[in-house]
Amino acid sequence: MIKKFTIKDIAELAGVSKGTVDRVLHKRGRVSEDALKKVTDILDQIDYHPNPIAKTLKSNKVYHFSLIIPDATQDSFWSPCLNAVKEVKRKYQNFGISIQTHSYASNDAKSFYSTCETVIESCPDALLIAPLFYKEACKIADICESKNIQLMTFNNTLKRDKSLNFVGQDLFKSGRIAAKLFDTILDKGNITIAHIDQDFDNATHMQAKEKGFRNYFEEVNKKGFHIDTFYGYHNNLQKSIQELTNHICNKNTNGLFITTSKTYISEEIKTIYKNNLKVIGYDLIKKNTNLLKEGVIDFLIHQNPQHQTFIGLSQLAEFFLFETKITSETLLPIDIINSENYDQYLE
Repeated sequence: MIKKFTIKDIAELAGVSKGTVDRVLHKRGRVSEDALKKVTDILDQIDYHPNPIAKTLKSNKVYHFSLIIPDATQDSFWSPCLNAVKEVKRKYQNFGISIQTHSYASNDAKSFYSTCETVIESCPDALLIAPLFYKEACKIADICESKNIQLMTFNNTLKRDKSLNFVGQDLFKSGRIAAKLFDTILDKGNITIAHIDQDFDNATHMQAKEKGFRNYFEEVNKKGFHIDTFYGYHNNLQKSIQELTNHICNKNTNGLFITTSKTYISEEIKTIYKNNLKVIGYDLIKKNTNLLKEGVIDFLIHQNPQHQTFIGLSQLAEFFLFETKITSETLLPIDIINSENYDQYLE
């Protein structure tokens, strides 16, 4: 059996008082160099490691985290994130972790920035944010650094020197996988990449997906495929759908790759565009899974926002409670979902 050494045991072995050992272990108060050496030598000999759980419970400190996500009532993709918050709260409920959730308008960069600013004013210990707007997110990262607030991003990385930590998928590879799927289900044809409801120039997650998609076809150099891009950024989703439908009709499109969770818009497009249209998009929201089951959508790529949120908050909790190092980049599997396996991924 491995002996559990108490402060009294260490004091006796080092020939010092229990108070001296306590001051060395907790790095508080003054200790002479001679006493410090005696205690540290004994600690090395017995390979002493403090109990982080006991230490945390004893401190009674509460750490405040803030989760900042797009409004789930506007985009149901984000709803599972709220379930992750409940999971993390249950896991760390006895360790002094407080989590507040804040939301912003998913198509409004000003809403994102002002929400982050308001949260930062409350001086949280850490932020976990879904940064849909790159420029504004970089400014928030700078503010967090100046205020010593731990920052983590999920679903989209900032990819900059000051970006701290990221949880999510490799979005470039995600785009390549979508391209590979089209290469499998189409012999040749015209493929439209559709970016819906977000400012492409300020949305690096969309850019990464398109780069990966195009990179695949450039690499395989397969003849017979033509790729074009549609940008639909309006406050009125219906207007984007109408414009995309016109675009597809004019291009005689065979494959439609939608880079957001709004893959369900393909149903309305297919009622007008009678040609055989293959559709690949993202996320297991209810509208999408229903259309996947019916065959309107061919494949969905599952980004698992609940798991992303759970990992992000858990890593922050472990960092503050037990001084566990946060992984700079945690990449999740890229799950390909079709009508045969979608039910296995539903909660």
